Order: sequence, then C-alpha cells, then structure tokens
Amino acid sequence: MVSLTRISRSKISNWWWTVDKVTFMLTILLIFIGAMLVLSASPSAAHRDRLLDQFAFIKKQGVFIMAGLVIMIGVSMQSLRTIRRLAVLGFFCALFGVWMTYIFGDATKGAARWIKIAGFSLQPSEFIKPLFIVMTAWFLNAGKKIADFPGKWLATGFYAVTAASVIAQPDFGMTILITGVWALQMFLAGIAWYWVFLLIFMGGAGGIGAYFALAHVRDRVNRFLATENEIGSQIQKSMDAFANGNLLGRGPGEGMVKMSLPDVHTDFIFSLAGEECGVWLTSIIVIIFAVIVIRTMTQSVKDRNLFQMYAASGLAASLGLQSMVNMCSALQLIPAKGMTLPFISYGGSSMLSSCLAMGMLLAITRKNATAADKDNE
Repeated sequence: MVSLTRISRSKISNWWWTVDKVTFMLTILLIFIGAMLVLSASPSAAHRDRLLDQFAFIKKQGVFIMAGLVIMIGVSMQSLRTIRRLAVLGFFCALFGVWMTYIFGDATKGAARWIKIAGFSLQPSEFIKPLFIVMTAWFLNAGKKIADFPGKWLATGFYAVTAASVIAQPDFGMTILITGVWALQMFLAGIAWYWVFLLIFMGGAGGIGAYFALAHVRDRVNRFLATENEIGSQIQKSMDAFANGNLLGRGPGEGMVKMSLPDVHTDFIFSLAGEECGVWLTSIIVIIFAVIVIRTMTQSVKDRNLFQMYAASGLAASLGLQSMVNMCSALQLIPAKGMTLPFISYGGSSMLSSCLAMGMLLAITRKNATAADKDNE
C-alpha cells in the first residue's frame, strides 16, 4: 500500500507533498464539469452523427479523461531536466505530425488539421503548443546562463518554423495563440522595446493580411461585424442559449441549444453551460481559469529560476488565452474561432494535450523543483 506521509520516501508521496494541490484539484474540477456537460450533449450529438449509442461521446470522453489523468500525473512527477528533454523530443514529433497533415490530413471545415490513426483523429498542432513553449523557455534560459549561446535567435527561428507550419493547415487561431505566448516569453527575457513595437506592428499586419488572404478568416470577421439579423446561425443560437439560461439556468440536461447547435459539445460547450446552469456555473468556470493562471504566474517567480518563469508563465498564458478565446467567441465578443475549452470540451486531442500541458506546469511549479534538478542549465 502506498504511503502518503511526509516521512515516506516513495515517488508518489514525494509528488503529493510537493505538487501544487490547489491547481491540481481545480484542474480535476474543470474535468468533472466538462464530463457533466459532455454527458448532457452526448445524446443530441450522437443523433446528429447517426450513432446508435446515444452515450457514445461521453464514453469516448471517459477514455480520454482517464488517459489524460495518467499523462498529467505521470508528467508532473518528472524532474525539470526530464521535462526539458520531453519538450524537445515531443516538439519534433508533433511538428512532423503537423507536416503529415498536409499529405494525409483529414479535412474538416476547410482545414486539414487531423490525422486518423486506428479510427482516432489526432490534431498534432494541439500538442505542439505546450511543447514549443517549454522548449522556448529552455532556449531563453540557456541564453541568459551560457555566454554566446543564441537563445533568443533559436527561439525566434523555431517560432517561425512552428507558426509557418501551423498556419499552412490553415489554423490562424492557433498561430495567433502561439505567437502571443512566444511574444510574452520574449518580453520576459528582456528584448529591446523597439522589438516589442515591431512585434505589435507585425501582429497587426499579419491580422490584416489574413483577412484578405484567408477566406474563412474574412468570413468570420464579417459575421462578427454584421448586424444582429446578419450574424451566423451558430453564434445566434449560442447567444440565445445564454439568454435562455439567465441567472440559474434551465437545469442540467434541460438545455435546448444542443438540439440544433452542431458544435455544442466542442467549440460551444460554454454556451451549453450558460443555458443549463446559468451565470453561476459560467462564472465558476471563468474564476477557476483565472485562479490557475494568476496563481501560476505568481509562483513562477518565487524560486528565481528563469526556466521556470519562462515555461510556467508561457503555459499559464496559453491556457488562459485559449479559454478566453473560446468563451469570448461563444459570447460574440470576438470573431468566432474553432478552439476548444481546455479540460471541458469534448475531444481526445484537446483533453490529452491540455493534460500534458498541465502535467508539465505542475512539474515546473513543484516545491524544491530547482533543488531536486541535477541539471538546471
């Protein structure tokens, strides 16, 4: 039997007493909320996909959750050195997977982002995001500690390769997310102010270029700027769901939006939460994400380890930005973007990549993580 006492020398006991239990338990709570919402949406989603088993989606999600928890806990037990090596190896595997989507990709909604393996659809770009963040943190840290090491240039070069690979799918939203987190890490590393202004200018120019070059981006922006009578049907149904839910919601399982909104179990699951449980559950979801991000940001500067600061801040910012994009899209605060809500939306790639990112984040923010690491460079 595994002992979790402080005097125990087992790996599990050491993990339990050093891991950030608040962040870990909040993540478990998000997964539980997501499972309940996917359970509610499963029958209608199965009916649209003409599946005989009306609970097919929640059954699959259960498998994804169990696999994700194994990944999250297993990765969070590793040392900083192992996390860095995992990030580099995993990054190149994920990048290769992104390249393979150009040839064998399964096109959905005009974008070939998925590869089907043994009946399972894998989205490599979901995994490249956290791995790239940690690898960039390693480069930037090495650039500060090793004379003449081109850390910032390596980070910039790999960013260019990553962004070009992802936007070619095309996935403009994921490219923006990766760009924003990379820019934050570069800012924390102390780039000159003229580079900051240049990045802002390039970001604006890139957005304008995407509007004219990518039809799906232009369409979503136009729908966002359209009048109330001209907005897309999915956004209108999403807004109706929040209006129907009001303060307390219609009740678990009583939502109507899931009957007519195709992506209610994935991109618009926040709308389902708003209709069935009202403002109180949507507020809890927002607060949980905010607490995780803010708590991680404050913890990352305590040990004065630059790698921990760059990596933890980047991973937390990625989680916060992705959740904000999903929720703001559902509320029509920004143009619609097909991006999942971490730990809550249905999907294997989303769940596994989110758990991988959280596992790395928990490993990086563990107590005495720096002292226990033999190789901090």
